[in-house]
Amino acid sequence: MSFDHTTSAGYLLNYLARLFHEELRKRIEPLEIVPGQFPALLLLWQNDGQTQKELVDKLDLEQATMANTLSRMERDGLIVRKVHPTDGRAKIICLSEKAQAIQQEAYKAASEVNDVALADFSEDERARFLQYLQRIIATLKDH
Repeated sequence: MSFDHTTSAGYLLNYLARLFHEELRKRIEPLEIVPGQFPALLLLWQNDGQTQKELVDKLDLEQATMANTLSRMERDGLIVRKVHPTDGRAKIICLSEKAQAIQQEAYKAASEVNDVALADFSEDERARFLQYLQRIIATLKDH
């Protein structure tokens, strides 16, 4: 059996993800955040004060990966952990003032990466491309 990586959706999407990751890294580095922190920050900017388990479930990550990410975010002054009001074992993850202050710049950086990557697409092509990605994700999650 022959395998041509240039026609492999998985290979191409992985390569695309690495390119996006690197472009985002360059743009958010001055904000003192890294791409691995970005998904958690996006969720917390939308709804501050979530538990680690909620973040794990929403981001579909391993518990250990999220724990390491949150430890680094806490070390970097991006989050603070607060006592959960009803569950003594859980902590509420809240954004620090530093993280709140960089929200708009981080959004701008992510938008710029998307704009650069999709610059050669028409509005209709952009919409269809995003729909295709969403369908692929849904299909693989349901599989």
